[in-house]
Amino acid sequence: METDKLREECGVFGVYSSDPEINVVPLVYYGLFSLQHRGQESAGIAVARDGTIEARKGMGLVGDVFDPATLAQLSGPIAIGHVRYSTAGSSTIENAQPFVSRFKLGSIAVAHNGNLTNADVVRELLEDAGVGFVSSSDSEVIINLIAKNYKKGLEKALTDTIQFIKGSYALVVLTEKALVGARDPHGIRPLCLGKIEKGWILASESCAIDAVGGEFVRDIEPGEIVIIDEHGVLSFRYGEKTARAVCAFEFIYFARPDSRIDGIDVYQSRIRAGEILGRESAVVADLVIGVPDSGIPAAIGYGRATGTPFGLGIVKSKYVGRTFIAPRQDERERAVSVKLNVIKSEVAGKRVVIIDDSIVRGTTSRRLVSLLRRAGAKEVHFRVCSPPVRFPCYFGIDTPHRKELIGSANNIKAICEAIGADSLAFLSTEGLLEALNHQGGYCLGCFTGEYPLPTPGEVGLAKQNDL
Repeated sequence: METDKLREECGVFGVYSSDPEINVVPLVYYGLFSLQHRGQESAGIAVARDGTIEARKGMGLVGDVFDPATLAQLSGPIAIGHVRYSTAGSSTIENAQPFVSRFKLGSIAVAHNGNLTNADVVRELLEDAGVGFVSSSDSEVIINLIAKNYKKGLEKALTDTIQFIKGSYALVVLTEKALVGARDPHGIRPLCLGKIEKGWILASESCAIDAVGGEFVRDIEPGEIVIIDEHGVLSFRYGEKTARAVCAFEFIYFARPDSRIDGIDVYQSRIRAGEILGRESAVVADLVIGVPDSGIPAAIGYGRATGTPFGLGIVKSKYVGRTFIAPRQDERERAVSVKLNVIKSEVAGKRVVIIDDSIVRGTTSRRLVSLLRRAGAKEVHFRVCSPPVRFPCYFGIDTPHRKELIGSANNIKAICEAIGADSLAFLSTEGLLEALNHQGGYCLGCFTGEYPLPTPGEVGLAKQNDL
């Protein structure tokens, strides 16, 4: 179990080369390394060559799953890859992606980031139609729908599938001759397009395109499908245009700071969030520090806005990943000391402002306040560069049950007392939107309880159209 952070979703990456002699698998490998922050439970690559699709996947980090011998087994001009953290379905090899389906009309592979809100309903309908499943993953639901409709042709199979599924998704689909990308109508999960010599890239984040020497071209629009093949890039929309609702937590925490999502520079948005936080809730202090990694840009911004000197303050172990296992509450609290440690000489005798991206259970926050006091901090003022997390996410983030969210049942004063800080303040919802240069177009469901589309409980077993 994680110490006290929301767990990110997954990362997808795909490469198409117009030169059949070029092996794109190494590019996918490096692209997945750049997306490792989005999932550390499993990794996989599927590649198309000579009319067949082969895949290799396993549990663990990219570097653990793909050694030189494993990579040597994969070669081809079109490939997709996936890194996973399970938000739906258990953490098992059966749920590792990409999924591959072989049927009489050909083969396809799918990698998916997001959560379907009607997955159970669609799965039941497919099972009634005689389709078998080997996993509990939403992604297998998607690939089976595409396979079932494939006789209509790739484009029609994709549009029929995508109009049938509900929820959040950034998809990369591999066929024997094409690379396909699709983004849900609200654009909840990110997906972007890049260019390489003699080819194209699809990726969850622009940082992965940079990592393989590609050129960022643009974001895939909400409700857009792109088919990349020998004819180039074909783009088309499906369904009616709906309101954009990009996940705000991509900017707050999930995305790497060197990425751009829908025109927003992630690093600069975190700087602005800190500046606005300083404007909204300044306190007299000698030092401002950030919780690594995403809290650091906000601390820099807070320092600029308030004139408070910025310092390092906290060091993060490079060798304790986000999957550090601590199943019991007392173990989770001790685990914070393994992952994060205070530089005593920086904080001793000072009034310290500590900036974090969010408070979920309160475990890490309480432990950090305690560590700062033990290191000699005279005062500890906690500032959070997002609003209180009060509600669960249904669209690709693994949030605890609502009863476990410290912000759900407690006001700010009670949370402050629970974590032991001298003061506590959160960024306002209006401040968050200002930091994102936009007065709308974001999913804020975990803060407000207002979601851009029906949640799984609301979907229920509502009657669906026949498959």
